Amino acid sequence: MMIIKSAELETVCGITSALPKNSLPELAFAGKSNVGKSSLINGLMNRKALARTSAQPGKTQTINYYQINHELYFVDLPGYGYTKASVEVREKWGKMVERYLHSSKQLRAVFLLIDIRHEPSANDRTMYEWILNQGYDPVIVATKLDKIKRSQVQKHLKMVQTGVGAKPGTRIFPYSALTKQGREEIWEYISAIVQNA
Repeated sequence: MMIIKSAELETVCGITSALPKNSLPELAFAGKSNVGKSSLINGLMNRKALARTSAQPGKTQTINYYQINHELYFVDLPGYGYTKASVEVREKWGKMVERYLHSSKQLRAVFLLIDIRHEPSANDRTMYEWILNQGYDPVIVATKLDKIKRSQVQKHLKMVQTGVGAKPGTRIFPYSALTKQGREEIWEYISAIVQNA
């Protein structure tokens, strides 16, 4: 388990910004608006509000780079599937994410967040396939674990897995922002990636 000595928002990239040329490993986080991306990032970094959480979906409209311990970056990608955003804005977000996935030289893993309570949406499936097509095996984080009964967990994990068409062997981590259940397992996975980077 990595001890977080420092965590800071280092770079914010908008639609027209040049992406930074980092030398440390990057781990990207993707997910639809309101799936709990900021809460997961804050939970992993052991910070209350470094990644801005919002009751208003679609808040993250930039690519945000968080540097941790001068060892790695968490890269928070814009949330997708936000219905109130115009088609034009959604297309720009899509292009921004695509540009990042295409051009980052340091990207080591992409975590795809999916709400464990619900059948994955068409956007979730599209994103899963998109990440695969960029040459990465998505790591699924099934968020909002505390919202379902313990006896339902396996059934819902199966629903998430089949709902996105996850290939055999895909890693799925159930996670609760409330109880932090799953945090250690995700960090073990991240630490192994960083050590092998």
